[in-house]
Amino acid sequence: MNSIRIIDLPQVLDKRGNLSFFENCDQIPFEIKRTYWIYDVPGGETRGSHAFKEQQEFIVALSGSFDICIHDGNKECRYAMNRSYYGLYIPRMMWRKIDNFSTNSLALIVSDRQFDDTDYIRDFEEFLKIKLK
Repeated sequence: MNSIRIIDLPQVLDKRGNLSFFENCDQIPFEIKRTYWIYDVPGGETRGSHAFKEQQEFIVALSGSFDICIHDGNKECRYAMNRSYYGLYIPRMMWRKIDNFSTNSLALIVSDRQFDDTDYIRDFEEFLKIKLK
């Protein structure tokens, strides 16, 4: 779990509205290959519930809030995401699920790989077998 971490992003404070940003390898520990976002999640729904064999991610709550639950094969940690000036770095081989979405929440996810369905581990028991080898 030591490699999972909240990364504070630069904040440019302005009375007209604030600005935050991230750039490849300056704030996050990988080169961005893919960007996607999750929105309009119905109440009570969960997203994710998988691990990646190789992919790393960085997740920011651009609007609203949600929780990210991470399991490393031994223990589980929950991160409340509710500010747009920090994000959660998730390395490869960590089980993740995203839940507790507020109304109008918007999750921005950037990753170091393009979509590859074969990189996903979608069964938690399979994840545990691989992780605990």
